[in-house]
Amino acid sequence: MATAAPSAASRIAVVTGASGGIGAATARQLAAAGYRVVLTARRKDRIEALAEEINAAGHSATAYPLDVTDRAAVDEFASAFQTVGVLVNNAGGALGADPVATGDPADWRTMYETNVIGTLNLTQALLPKLVASGDGTVVVVSSTAGHATYEGGAGYVAAKHGAHVLAETLRLEIVGQPVRVIEIAPGLVKTDEFALTRFRGDQEKASKVYEGVAEPLTADDVADTIGWAVTRPSHVNIDLLIVRPRAQASNTKLHRER
Repeated sequence: MATAAPSAASRIAVVTGASGGIGAATARQLAAAGYRVVLTARRKDRIEALAEEINAAGHSATAYPLDVTDRAAVDEFASAFQTVGVLVNNAGGALGADPVATGDPADWRTMYETNVIGTLNLTQALLPKLVASGDGTVVVVSSTAGHATYEGGAGYVAAKHGAHVLAETLRLEIVGQPVRVIEIAPGLVKTDEFALTRFRGDQEKASKVYEGVAEPLTADDVADTIGWAVTRPSHVNIDLLIVRPRAQASNTKLHRER
């Protein structure tokens, strides 16, 4: 069944971490669905190029450089809006794959600041605007890491568990308000940067993450899932959707072709 276009009051969609991967793909998806997309990320050149691409395709996008961990900058950003229809909290990422015994506390702190505090900052700053729209949606892009542990991933797992609990608790606290809270938890997604960033530019280590996996998820797969959840009728809330490639049964069970 065809989905109605977003209402005028809720047509603005803010996407964090929009400089690449899932964020960029989600921005394209929501722009094509009729939203006026606001792209945020730290890399100004990347989001400006994406905004140009989206606008050239006949849709609407604006780039706004932003560090989600900078609360003063987030509050200034939020002050520019009277209403916002959709907030996609996508900014995040992993650093390292060390065991608890030797993990770097600085990496843990960075992951928590980005994945949890960054999501908190944007959600707190824009929640009144989402309520004012009369039909708002908060999306938290977490991870299957937020639902199950795996060795060598405790720092990232802890951060994504935090993001999951933030979404779950917010949904309880604002029930009765005209705002949905959706959590999308992807499994193995192959993007240009996620694993490379995690292993600090070590291409060999990054490639091993996907080695032998015929079809890991792509950024477009996840963006399609986000777009579908966001464009459900207003009374339908997709509380939590876990999406994995067929080759992945759990965080620790992955079929690799030899």
